[in-house]
Order: sequence, then structure tokens, then C-alpha cells
Amino acid sequence: MNSLQIALRVLRVDRRTRTSAILTAIGVAVATGLVLLLATLPFATQNREQRALWQGEHHVGYQLDGPQKLLFNSATDYFDGQQIVRVDIAPIAGAGAIALPPGVPQLPGPGETVVSPALGRLLQAHPAAQLGDRFGKPVGALGDGALRFPEQLVALVGHTPDAMPKNAYPLADFPGGKASPDPLLMLLSWVGIIVLLVPSLVLVASSARLTAARRERRLAAIRLAGATPGQVTNMVAAETTLSAGVGALLGLLISPALHGLASFVPWAGGTWLAADFALPIGLTVFIVLAIPVLVVLAGVLGLRRVLKNPLFATGGHTKKPLHWWRLLALPVAGAFFLFAVTTVKETGGIGLVMAGLFFLVGSAAIVGPWVTSAVGGTFVRIWRRPSALLAGRRLRDDPKGAYRASAGIVLAVFAGSMALTLLPTFESMAGGGRSYVDSVLYVDATDQNAARIVDQANASLQKYGQSEKAVAVGEVYLVKGQAPNRYGHRALVLTCADAVKLTRYGLTPENCTGGPAVFGDSAIDLAQYKFAANWEGQAVAAKSGTRVEAVHPRDADLSDTLIVDPAALPDGVKLTDYTVVAPTTDANREIVRTALAGPAAGAEIGSRDQYLYNQQIELGDLRRVTVIGLIAAGILAGCSAAVATAGSVMDRRRTFGALMAAGTPVRVLARALRMEAALPALVATIGAGIVGVLVGVGLFSMVDARGIVLSPWLLAPVVLGVGVALLGASVCTPALKRVQAEPLAEE
Repeated sequence: MNSLQIALRVLRVDRRTRTSAILTAIGVAVATGLVLLLATLPFATQNREQRALWQGEHHVGYQLDGPQKLLFNSATDYFDGQQIVRVDIAPIAGAGAIALPPGVPQLPGPGETVVSPALGRLLQAHPAAQLGDRFGKPVGALGDGALRFPEQLVALVGHTPDAMPKNAYPLADFPGGKASPDPLLMLLSWVGIIVLLVPSLVLVASSARLTAARRERRLAAIRLAGATPGQVTNMVAAETTLSAGVGALLGLLISPALHGLASFVPWAGGTWLAADFALPIGLTVFIVLAIPVLVVLAGVLGLRRVLKNPLFATGGHTKKPLHWWRLLALPVAGAFFLFAVTTVKETGGIGLVMAGLFFLVGSAAIVGPWVTSAVGGTFVRIWRRPSALLAGRRLRDDPKGAYRASAGIVLAVFAGSMALTLLPTFESMAGGGRSYVDSVLYVDATDQNAARIVDQANASLQKYGQSEKAVAVGEVYLVKGQAPNRYGHRALVLTCADAVKLTRYGLTPENCTGGPAVFGDSAIDLAQYKFAANWEGQAVAAKSGTRVEAVHPRDADLSDTLIVDPAALPDGVKLTDYTVVAPTTDANREIVRTALAGPAAGAEIGSRDQYLYNQQIELGDLRRVTVIGLIAAGILAGCSAAVATAGSVMDRRRTFGALMAAGTPVRVLARALRMEAALPALVATIGAGIVGVLVGVGLFSMVDARGIVLSPWLLAPVVLGVGVALLGASVCTPALKRVQAEPLAEE
């Protein structure tokens, strides 16, 4: 009889071994499914960006050489807090046929537009003055192959060449090339693999431990019967391969369902197409084979003491105490991580940082048992209650086995603390924007088209029955020194009354009395400055008698920008850069935007809330990923804690049966089991929370040198970890009652 036949025979006749094998297969399936999902995320982002390359948002893949066939401009528009990608095109007469990107059915003519289905529904649901007049007459719908995600709002707008924006690109074709994956989601996927794979493997190890004692006695008997170490190893490898192989195949089978669920999770403004989650076949095969191999390797390595001492299961031995040097694993891993994050800019790669994070996660498995043993020693020395003495003795005698129940919880708390350290800091960084108040819309213009945009926008506003008026705000510089080595201040040219109404500088009507002035954060000495249309342009001295007034801006990011009344602008300064600005209300904001969109001819119309749009989208994505990751890690940790606690009871069936037979109440044994499971977890989770915060600080230092923002939510992972530990320990009472109900002679 070969090793596989023996393994099958054991599974048929031993119910407890079957239970362990089933739980092991489930754990391997979860680990395989999670890794397949996380590994495919970078490819998914690359697939969706590949479809959207033709939209030209990032100015990548522009074919500026070769025969020019079309004028192209890409910008972002907004409606009711949603971003619209606007692509303006104008075919060049006589240049030849233009190849259409996948999903684009036709080229729109002047005054026509081809829109995405989601934008088409918005056009039908709202008056033309609010949205439709921005784009023209819809003549077609974009297919999924032209959209980043199904809900994306995209408009392909046709023009004549003379109606295109001045900054339009003459191209040989629509933008193309090869897209790159989202670097943020790639980083998060690697972090997720490291952080979630370990609890999954802990669940597998805990499941395998359900029959550890029985397996060791069985293998010891087989060794005494004459089996060689190789035969024993083959038997265990065959038994583990069966459950791990079935689990890996099950994980492969459930991965499409996981991908389907992931397609409903928004990222970067929208959900996913099911086809986005396509992993290369070679990488899929590698993952499906690698995880069972790791599980089998762990099972084989666990045979060392049986092979060295076949009588171990029945003869017993005195376990050596854990050495203090285990504590060095954490500072060594921490030092490596610190080196990685401080040198990432020089090395230019994230691989070393991920390796440091992996070593930190792995160091928990070395330090954790020592902490567990120390907690057990404290119980033995201080407490004298029977349950505390039993728990302390167990923690001292088998700290590795006792820590196993806490390992998954430690990783969950570590990941949660790291994420909740970064999130509040990223939220505190959100902000900024142009010089105008939140309700103002603005579009950049030049001296050639600023007046035209103002006139046409005001005519449209009058047609729509709105009282608001657009104004042109010029840009000038107050400079010292000679070009090109000048320095000085940027200034906006607009009347004091308009500055009070439109800007964030904090001017009041009282500031507007007393004649033309220059307003700034401090009263500068105009005798030392000259006016210039740009840094290199001709500089002209200020008019005599121009007053200077200090006005503290509402926001610190405006402190270096000045306000110049047009009447204070000296003769000889010809402005070249303008911003057309229009005030709005909550009721007419979209109408004003539509009025600006027509004369702007595809130029981006912005406002402060649109400036913050991408920041808020990224923060929402990070919050969502953090919540999903914490839930997944918590579930895995709770399952592994429950299985490890049940396995602990199964391992000591003889001991507990003898204690019950001697009259020890089940409640005392249950209290001891809860203490040995929960209290080490409490100590370990606090330590994991502190390390998670420090790692979060290190990761943030790679992005920004400013300090971290600490939030009370940092305590949430520790509270969650303690709760999960108590929940996992709650299975001890049912397991003890099962031991009580079965005859001791069966062991």
C-alpha cells in the first residue's frame, strides 16, 4: 500500500482527520482566491486604462509626428459633482481617413456629439440649459470598449478646425499606446497579499493542528512498526497534498465569483467590467501551485520531532524555554524597513520597502511566542486561581501553540493600525485650489479670446434668464531685478468690488474706499517693484500715488498673491493671461457652467469643489479599501482563532478528560481556555497596534515630509482584535462539552 492509499484510508475511517482536511482545504481555498484576486488588480487597472487611452486625459501616446489628420483636445467637465471627460476633435480637411478607437461608432460633425450611455441618460433627465447645450446634438453612443468603467461620463464633441481651443494638438490619430497599471492600487494589492495571506495560512495551520496529537501518535506507531523517515514524510505529504490540492482548485473555481464581487467595488470614480479581471495564465498556474506547495512544505517541516523521537507522543519530553534573542527579530526587521523607506528615493523602487514590510510581518511569528510565554509566566507567579494557573502553565509549556490562536488577530490589528494612521493624514492634506471662492467658476483664456468668452457667456446667461455676469481677471507680476533672475509676486488684476465678491482674500467693502490700490498679505514697498506681464517681460514702474493696503487672506495658500485694481495698473503693461470668472449659486451653477462651456470651446472650466474632486475620490477609495481589508482580516483572524482554540482542546483531550474525571468543573477549564486565548491576544494586539502606527508613519514619509495626524480611530483595530479574540475563545466551552460527552477510552 503506497502513501496515497494510506492517506485515503485514514480519511475514510477517521472523522476528526476528515474534519481537519476539510477545514484545511477551505483555508487553502480562501488563501488562493484572495491571492488570485489581489494579484489581478494591477492588470485590471491596466485594462481599464487601455480602453481610455483614446480620451487623452494624461497626454500620453500623442502621435505628434507623421501626417496630421485631426485637431485634438481633452479636458474634464463636471455636472452635479460628477466628472465628465470631454474630448473635442476637428478633422483636418483632406488629411485622409481617421481610425476610430474601439467602442467609438463614428466621428461627430460640427455641433454634434457622441456620448457614453450614462451621460446620455443625464442629458435626457436634465434641461439643455443645464447640460445638453455644452456638447451639441447627440448622434451616437460610445460602447464599453471606449469607457474606463461602465458609469463613466464621456462626450466626444465635433468642431470645425477654427472653433477648436488654441491649445489643441494636431495629431496623426487618436492617442494610443500601452497603458500602465494604477501605482496606488498596485501598492495596495501587494500590501493586501502580505497582510491577508498570512492570516489565511494561519487558518490553514490551525486547521491542520486539529488532529496534531492524534497524527503524531499514529506516525510514532508507524515508525515503531518499521517505517522509514522517508515513508512517514511521504504519508504526511500525501495527506496534506490531498486537502491542499482540493483547496487550491476550489480557490481557482471561486475566483470568478470573487472577481464578480470586486467588480462592484468602485475605484477611481467607477466600478469595473467583468473582463477587466484577467490574470495571465502563467501567473495563475504559479499561484495555484505555489500555495499548496507552501502548505505541504509546512506540514513536512512539522514532522521533525516525530522523525527524531518516535516516542514523543507517548513518552513526553521537557520543552526548552524560548530564548530572549527572539525579541531581536522585531528591531532588526524594523531597522531594515526604516532603511528601505529612507532610501526609496535613491533606489527608485518599492520592492525593498515591500520586503521590509514582509520581514516586519514575519517577525511577529518569532516575537509572539516569547510574549505569550512571558504572559504565562506572569500568570504562574501572580495569580493563584485554578483557571489562571492552568492557563499560565499552558502558555509556559507550549507558547508556540498558544500564540497560534492570536497570530491572525495580530496581523489584522497591524494592518488596521497602519491604514488608520495614513487615512487621517491624507484627509488633512486635502484642500487647496485657486484664488476664488467655492461658488465661482473659472476658465483660463488669453488676451485674444478673453473678451469674446466674456461677451458670449454673458449673452448666454441673459438668454437663460440669469443675472450673474462673467468678468475677465488679468494676471500680472510685481518683480524685482532683471530677467531672467527676477523674483517677486503674482497678482490678479480686478476691481476691489469684484475681489470682495469673487476671491478668498478676505477683502471687505471698507477696503474699496480711498482710490486704486494694491492689496497683499503685507504692505509691500511699491518703490522697489515694477509691473510686468510675465517674468521675462518688460517691467514698468508703478503709478505714483497708488496706495498699498495689507489684507490677510482667508487661506494661507494665497499669502504670496496680490490683488491689483485695474486703475492702478501702469500704462505700457499689456496683459496676456486672463481667467474668465463667473459667480454662481447652488440653483444656477450648472446653467452658468453651460454658458461658459460654449465659448470656452473645450477648455476646462473649474471651481474649488472640482479642484478637490480627485482628492475626495482617492480618499473615498482608501476608506473603502481599509474597511474591506479590516473586515476580511477580522473574519480570517476570528476563524483561525476559533479553529486554533478548538484544536487546542482536541490536542489535550486526554488531559481534559482526566481532569473532568477527577471532578474539575467544565466552567473552570473553560475559563482557563478563555484566559490563555484572550490575554496573550490582548498584549499582542497592543504591540501590533503600536508597530502598525510606526509603519504607517514610515510609509507616509515616502510621500510627504510633514508630520502624521493621529486619530482616536487608531484604537478601533485593537478593540476589534480583542473582540475577535474573545469570539474565537468562545468555542472552548462547546469543545469541552464534546470531550465530556465522549468516552475517555476512545483516546
